[in-house]
Amino acid sequence: MADWRLLLADAAAPKGGTPLALGIEVRQRASVGAHQWAPRPVRTATVRDVVRGEGDLLLGIRPLMRSESTGAWVQGTASWDAVRRPGSAFTPEQARWFGELLSIARDSLLSGTAGDWLILDTVESGLLWSHLRAAAACGIPILTIQKSFEVVFADSGVVTAAVERTESGLSVAADVTLDGRAVDVREVRTIGRTGVYAVTPLGARARVTLAEIPLSPAVHALLGARAALSVPAAEENAFLRDAYPAIARRVEVRAVGAVELPAVPPPVATLVVTHRPRDTVDYAFEWTYRGYGRFGAAPTPDAIRDADAEAMAGEALARLWEEVTGERFTGGGSLHDVDAAEFVTHVVPALKERGVDVVVAGRPRTYRELSGAPEITVSTVETTDPDWFDLGVLVRIDGRSIPFAPLFTALSMRRTKLLLVDGSWFSLAHPALDALRELIDEATELAEWETGPRISRYQTALWEDFEDLADEARPAVAWRETADGLREATTVPPVPVPAGLRAELRPYQRQGFDWLAFLWSHRLGGVLADDMGLGKTIQLLTLMLHARENGERRPFLVVAPTSVLQTWREEASRFAPGLRVSVVDGTRARRDASVDEIAEDADVVVTSYTLIRLGGDEYNAREWAMLVLDEAQFVKNPEAKQHIAVAAVPADVTIAVTGTPLENSLADLWALLKLTAPGLFASARRFRQDYIQPIEQGKVPENEEGGEYRRRRLERLRRRIRPLVLRRTKDLVAPELPAKQEQLLHVELGPAHRGLYDTVLQRERQKVLGLLQDLDRNRFIVFRSLTMLRMLALAPGLIDEGDARIASRKLEVLAERVIELHAEGHRALVFSQFTSFLELAAARLDRAGIPYAHLDGSTRDRQRVIDGFRDGSQPVFLISLKSGGFGLTLTEADYVFLLDPWWNPAAEAQAVDRAHRIGQQNPVMVYRMISEGTIEEKVLALQQRKARLFTAVMDDDELFARSLTADDIRGLLEP
Repeated sequence: MADWRLLLADAAAPKGGTPLALGIEVRQRASVGAHQWAPRPVRTATVRDVVRGEGDLLLGIRPLMRSESTGAWVQGTASWDAVRRPGSAFTPEQARWFGELLSIARDSLLSGTAGDWLILDTVESGLLWSHLRAAAACGIPILTIQKSFEVVFADSGVVTAAVERTESGLSVAADVTLDGRAVDVREVRTIGRTGVYAVTPLGARARVTLAEIPLSPAVHALLGARAALSVPAAEENAFLRDAYPAIARRVEVRAVGAVELPAVPPPVATLVVTHRPRDTVDYAFEWTYRGYGRFGAAPTPDAIRDADAEAMAGEALARLWEEVTGERFTGGGSLHDVDAAEFVTHVVPALKERGVDVVVAGRPRTYRELSGAPEITVSTVETTDPDWFDLGVLVRIDGRSIPFAPLFTALSMRRTKLLLVDGSWFSLAHPALDALRELIDEATELAEWETGPRISRYQTALWEDFEDLADEARPAVAWRETADGLREATTVPPVPVPAGLRAELRPYQRQGFDWLAFLWSHRLGGVLADDMGLGKTIQLLTLMLHARENGERRPFLVVAPTSVLQTWREEASRFAPGLRVSVVDGTRARRDASVDEIAEDADVVVTSYTLIRLGGDEYNAREWAMLVLDEAQFVKNPEAKQHIAVAAVPADVTIAVTGTPLENSLADLWALLKLTAPGLFASARRFRQDYIQPIEQGKVPENEEGGEYRRRRLERLRRRIRPLVLRRTKDLVAPELPAKQEQLLHVELGPAHRGLYDTVLQRERQKVLGLLQDLDRNRFIVFRSLTMLRMLALAPGLIDEGDARIASRKLEVLAERVIELHAEGHRALVFSQFTSFLELAAARLDRAGIPYAHLDGSTRDRQRVIDGFRDGSQPVFLISLKSGGFGLTLTEADYVFLLDPWWNPAAEAQAVDRAHRIGQQNPVMVYRMISEGTIEEKVLALQQRKARLFTAVMDDDELFARSLTADDIRGLLEP
């Protein structure tokens, strides 16, 4: 382990070393000789050299060191290379200062030996002056080693210029003032473009004065001349035009004698608009100097230009641009189509009014904005496809007919403006056009542009929207007949119960049959979404008998999970013995007859989702009167092969039957309506944007108020689906059912179990959080971790057999309750998603001596196991949620235990409905067992959110349970 004294390493480091100083020397370079390219020797200057002014003076710098013997500052071994070399004998802080000065004074990457002297005259970096001022803080004196010279730094320095009239023209000279004292310009030299130094003779001595003064190129050149510059009379105008502004923008210029100096022209912003073919406009901002011409925005070496003035004017121009256009200023660009038209129509005039010069190039085109309110006419035209009508829309603005093809494209592509071929353009941000866009989106897919917009016969609700929107509506004859026929109905008419039915329908079942017959008469599909146990099968059988007795001879096809195929045969035999029912329970290779041959001798053909997926061509080879999708949640994924297979079955009407039309998301409901009412909603994308995102995810447009917008979207969705969805809950229509009480049973983990769970939780949390950035790629790993935590919350032995010794408190609580219930004569269903946990539950019941039945995916003789529980010998039925969540009636039980929560509350509700359904005589008690402080609590919270969504869409205000009224039927034609 490291010693704490390392913290004092810097403080304990030796601070000694040889002190350094910066030596400054005035040096003289010989005048140019006969051979101008020959080397010019450089030596130390004398005061006499300064007075005589021969050659060039330079200012050199180098490091000096203190002599140990005399204490004087000497060159010694203090070279530039020596002071920057690591581990030198000099004071470290001072050595660093000299190293940085060397980097400032010359290329810091320069390799090789630096010379003894560096020349300050050529140093361009503005960092020089702050670095020189920092020398004192490092204890570094700045001095000259020439005994006749002294060095001082001026606190202030000013350069001005004087323009004087002469006999031959003008003269221009620089005036330099250092610390308020005028200095002869002949004594002044420049240090790059950041400062000056003056070498002033003082009798037998000379003073070197350094001053930081920013110098423009023109001022630098004026000082470099070290004498007045002459301007011949013939060149005065050129001087005043080109050179004078460059000096006057940087320093004060005074006129001497009969000289009139013009005002320095400011830059004026100029917008250059260039018209090009195909409605393209290029624009760029340039700078105009009156009397001097126009210059592009990019810097150029023209002396007339004032970069600082252009920068200030550019900031004002940017603010003006953003005020006029609402966009960030870029200085130029290229615009096309309607953007070009709007720019020429609005932006250019607005900038002109605000003082911007405008220059137009190219061949201008005349644009005109149409600003009137749109007048809309809609019509439908019959097509060769009986399910579809072509939709025609005519829009007029300011008396101008708008071609629908470009309007349709612009609305579908979410454009905000539209340009017509004659130069007219208009904004699409109008309430009428917003509504038209929304309706078109529902009426068509983007992929159908080639054929134009169409409206499905299932989209009757859309037609009323179009009629409300349009000033005039002209529907097709067949469409009007359908719409008028529906309008004439004030409610769903009662239908006589078919004579072949061997059962007495309950009132709500009779209403359900009437609704199904109403849809059948109009050849419309729908979703029968009654709660589990309310007799959906008998309502469908009654409809089939009704259709048969009214002349339908084509067979009906029922697709259901494999486990409930025989249920259809049994219930048909019991309630509709007149229907010939054939069950297809094997692939073609295992059957003697084809599906077509079987259907010839049947009224109802029942098959499984698996078989129709494997042999869809057989079922598609003939036309069916009706397709019934039992437990339709099996086809909630529109991308799955099962969904694709049933969608391809040719049938007049498709009825989806499910107690859970909305399991995880509104997308489940859309998938069912896509099968039963194709065309009701145009696309998954539009449905997600219009309903899923605002209702489920809270996403709303920027200009909308969140809560109100979501409410409107929810109401619109419910109105859209209301005529095609029927849902009744047991609480509503079956009051004779005994009460159902639900209770959360919180179970605290044992100490060892808690310690293990918390350890694994921290490990998995870190792993999962690191994977969430790319959930799509890491989805499997993430859900594997979540599943592991859910299993660990149940029993440690499910994850690691070595931890099987750690008891599961949940199993202990279950055993305690079951033993007590068994003693009181009650019977219980016990559900879990994990078959391995059911096996642990079975082992615990074995130890307690409690008989039980066990049903999961590995059960071979399913019916035998079910009958074994029903005969009363086994008080407990252990059931996996997947295998027993549907297709079972187990009213012999009056207690239900859900050992672990599932993400989907609908799946749990179906499990509970195995006991709480028609035929139950006793109150039903439901226990949801939750391990405290585990992921199960998170799953429960997710369940509650999904349950609220289901209630809002399907159960709120009993919307889907009541009898259809005239207003509801009108909903077929309303939003």
